[in-house]
Amino acid sequence: MDRDPLESIQQALSLVPEQRQRRLRTFRPGPDATLLPGEAGPPRGPLLDLASNDYLGLSSHPSLKAAAMAAIQREGVGSGGSRLVSGTRPCHVSLEAALAQWLGRERVLLFPSGFQANLAAVLALADRHSEVIADRLIHHSLLVGVQASGACLRRFRHNNLADLRRLLQRGARSEPQRRRLVVSESLFSMEGTNPDLAGIAAACQEFGALLLLDEAHGLGLLGPGGRGLAWGLAGVSLVSGTFGKAFGAGGAFLAADGPVGEWLLQTSGAFRYTTALAPPLAAAAAAALELLQADPGQGAALLRRARRWREALANAGWRRPPGEGPVLPLHVGEDALALDLQRHLEQAGLLAVAIRPPTVPPGTARLRLVLRRDLPHGSLERLLQALAAWPHAPIP
Repeated sequence: MDRDPLESIQQALSLVPEQRQRRLRTFRPGPDATLLPGEAGPPRGPLLDLASNDYLGLSSHPSLKAAAMAAIQREGVGSGGSRLVSGTRPCHVSLEAALAQWLGRERVLLFPSGFQANLAAVLALADRHSEVIADRLIHHSLLVGVQASGACLRRFRHNNLADLRRLLQRGARSEPQRRRLVVSESLFSMEGTNPDLAGIAAACQEFGALLLLDEAHGLGLLGPGGRGLAWGLAGVSLVSGTFGKAFGAGGAFLAADGPVGEWLLQTSGAFRYTTALAPPLAAAAAAALELLQADPGQGAALLRRARRWREALANAGWRRPPGEGPVLPLHVGEDALALDLQRHLEQAGLLAVAIRPPTVPPGTARLRLVLRRDLPHGSLERLLQALAAWPHAPIP
């Protein structure tokens, strides 16, 4: 009897608990996203967006829209080819040069997505003979890169410099000639936390390790003028960044010094074998960079607002969200509680999405609150009132 080749996949799907099943949800664009009808029932009213990563509210900025439309008229929608064949456009070259100058790096290469950039970054710096020492909570794209590289993976406790130094020291003693790559992030997107990057960079220099820093959620917000935590810091071998968050556009890049940038150009399959970033997105990212340079205090202002929100949540009995960035997790523990709080806030007109395993460890389900620069006055008060009406006690 022939066996259905999809049977094992169907069996695996049947084992996914209902509370961890994912469903696509569609929202109308606008200042307040509105949920469209779906399996959950009739449409609800306007929802205040406390979930997206458009930190500085630039995705709808007139300058970005005008730049994208001008690029469409001038160069078309798609690039039509790889950067090494026919896909390179003047907007790519000028954006790479502007980013390199802004970040103080010798070379920048653009990628269509942050996932792709992270994959390329790890594969450029590690292979099956290498050891990767990564923060336990790094993004899935970085873990996929490690798996693809074949490197030996060791993980240090989240933002624990002492644990990282222990692993580096052990490796330097046992296999001093082995290449080591340390991987961390400047702003962990589900935790809201930030590392001691100066300490990490110093440890990497002391023990002869490379350092890859994912600044996807930090650029535009952290560091002087929003240049990120790696700006001006020695010992960071490669920086990964995206345009889909604070830049309000789409696409990503890698920034490097010395031979690393040239090595990427010569060897990266993730760069070579993909259609180049769409010109409208490159043009919009360039417009966003100009806005950041014209008003370098945007990120700092948002961080000050985030501190006020953290204090208010702590005063309301919630565990104070860690870190300094605009990501504020509300820990509730169980998946069902997180989904219940999400539905409760939606009924109050607030969009905040429940984050459950495998995105976060089991037992740490949470709502991920995200601040944006363009949130209207009174947003914090609306949130606090809704949280106070939730029938379950906050997790202190």
